Amino acid sequence: MAHTTPYPYATRTNVARTQEITSTITALGHRVLRYGLALVIGWIGMMKFTGYEAQGIEPLVAHSPLLGWMYRIWTVRQFAAGLGVVETSIAILIALRPWSRKASAIGSAVAVLMFLTTLSFLFSTPGWEPSLGGFPALSGAVGQFLLKDVVLLGAAIWSLGEALSSTGIRKDVS
Repeated sequence: MAHTTPYPYATRTNVARTQEITSTITALGHRVLRYGLALVIGWIGMMKFTGYEAQGIEPLVAHSPLLGWMYRIWTVRQFAAGLGVVETSIAILIALRPWSRKASAIGSAVAVLMFLTTLSFLFSTPGWEPSLGGFPALSGAVGQFLLKDVVLLGAAIWSLGEALSSTGIRKDVS
């Protein structure tokens, strides 16, 4: 008489349940990543309309070879407000993902460029702490503030790739 065991059924059930839980966690992570990115960019963008934030970014922009010239055209407050409009628009575009994958892809692509630009401030703005020997010791005021943009850049790249993969714009090569 053949001996049967309940393990094959239990294993299939456990695997299916594990896959379901993993899928749910992944979907939740994607939502938190996308809308967390939009929230952070939007919040920071809205802060650009305050004098506090305009003054806070002034040394970063002034030392930047990419953006420093803008203070010859606009005042510190005007530039910050313009940047606030751009950042708030990026956040809205990213958040439009359920309604427009293309809009989300555009917002994500601009966010990638924005974070690459802000990360360049690590090399153009004095941000290394001299009392700790300089590089790689980041100052709290500038260096550590900018370092978070590495993670935000990763989130923007993921958001761009996800939006493009579902628009038909990007074709994966097997």
